[in-house]
Amino acid sequence: MISENILEQAKELVKGDRQKEYGDKLINHENIAALWSVFLRKEISPHDVAMCMALVKVARLMHAHKKDNYIDLAAYAAVAAEIDERTK
Repeated sequence: MISENILEQAKELVKGDRQKEYGDKLINHENIAALWSVFLRKEISPHDVAMCMALVKVARLMHAHKKDNYIDLAAYAAVAAEIDERTK
């Protein structure tokens, strides 16, 4: 099934080499949130970062339906859920 394939590829993104390349998901999103907060002069949470990155993928899908944007969208949803759980 196509949906299972998308989710499997998103799973590989979330657990794969990205951790080695970019470090822990929560710490990475905390760093991005801190930088965005300074730039925007508004408090941004790590969860906000993941959701905004998902919205980037939605915006790209509004232009063209590309498979990698669906995969990334699913991955960012999973990352947002993990950040939410880890920061409770």
